[in-house]
Amino acid sequence: MILSMTGYAVANRELAGGLLSVELRAVNHRFLDLTLRMPDELRVLENQLRERLAGRVSRGKLECRIGFSTRAETQPKLQLNTILLQQLLVLTHEARAIAPQAGELRMGELLRWPGVLITDSVSPDALQATAMELLDIALDDFTATRGREGEKLAASMIERLDKIDAIVAEVQPRLPAIVAAYDDKIKQRLIDALGSLDDDRVRQEVALFAQKIDIAEEITRLGTHTKEVRRILKQGGAVGKRLDFLMQELHREANTLGAKSAASETSQASLELKVLIEQMREQVQNIE
Repeated sequence: MILSMTGYAVANRELAGGLLSVELRAVNHRFLDLTLRMPDELRVLENQLRERLAGRVSRGKLECRIGFSTRAETQPKLQLNTILLQQLLVLTHEARAIAPQAGELRMGELLRWPGVLITDSVSPDALQATAMELLDIALDDFTATRGREGEKLAASMIERLDKIDAIVAEVQPRLPAIVAAYDDKIKQRLIDALGSLDDDRVRQEVALFAQKIDIAEEITRLGTHTKEVRRILKQGGAVGKRLDFLMQELHREANTLGAKSAASETSQASLELKVLIEQMREQVQNIE
């Protein structure tokens, strides 16, 4: 499957105290440029998040946002840990028996003791586990979105490859007629200049011209390159860099075809080829 580098996905889940969300968005880029934004409570997951994202995305400017938004109606409720409080009171009594001069623990100090006040909010471990789960859900949706866009890009490129092949197939049979027309032109020029026809000179000029405008190699390479592009599109995967290289090769052959042009037909063909190749090249910039 061909994947576009442009994509968006979001996954949400209601938790005690608020809403946890994982958002992914990406645009095209030469390499993988990953940005992570998350609450401090989830910073411990940064390495895991980077590994998970890099395992599913190979190119693109990718931003991953993880947010936890609290809501007034879902504010966590405080509860008293009576068991721990009773233990603290017993220990305080035993300690005063050993050190009578020590002061008593005040209520504020007791309530600030770790674990005395508990909430019904999600624990850090549960929050981290849920964040990773939501990341996988978002990545699945993200990949599906990029796949749909990639299919459109591949279909558009195949349509242009068909047009390139049609132009090449139309130009190739015309080459003998172009050489013959130049043969007649050279003969007429020699007659006008010399008043006679030098067959050897004509044959020499025509042979040189035929060699100069021989575009058989360019035509063959264009066909080879379009076949390779089709094969890569069918194969799928992270193929953007290979496709970009092939676009450069196609453009080089189209330029050479124009440079060797000896007739309006081949000049027009070269121009049309370069337009189609440039259109494909723009599309390749969005392929992973």
